[in-house]
Amino acid sequence: MHQHLRRLEVATRGRGLVDVTDAIRSFAEAGTVATGLLTIWCRHTSASLLVQENASPEVLRDLEDFFARLVPDGDKTRYRHALEGPDDMPAHIRSALTQTQLSIPLDRGRLVLGTWQGIYLYEHRTSPHRRELVLHLLGE
Repeated sequence: MHQHLRRLEVATRGRGLVDVTDAIRSFAEAGTVATGLLTIWCRHTSASLLVQENASPEVLRDLEDFFARLVPDGDKTRYRHALEGPDDMPAHIRSALTQTQLSIPLDRGRLVLGTWQGIYLYEHRTSPHRRELVLHLLGE
């Protein structure tokens, strides 16, 4: 059994989805593991991970529009926590509604992603941030 661990730093431009598929694929498919499981862990409470369609940019814009309606910024009557600004608590809620960890199988040395699937870091804050993902590959 082999294990590999890497930390991946991702710069965001503020709220939105950042495609991290290529960087993650490079790590997972460069090693000695033919069959295994890749775990991706987001080390933040105001950012998350998604597997989502990577063919149409409208999908990503529609997701952001949906979350903007579902969890609006700056609602002082709804949120008590606003230490870091009007997007603070909404960012935490968005993160709670999505995922901070993904598990993706590896088969014959390749990630088992669907044809139109990409891996995204979802930044929930409106300002740019540097986010850290931890990649852990386990297998044979």
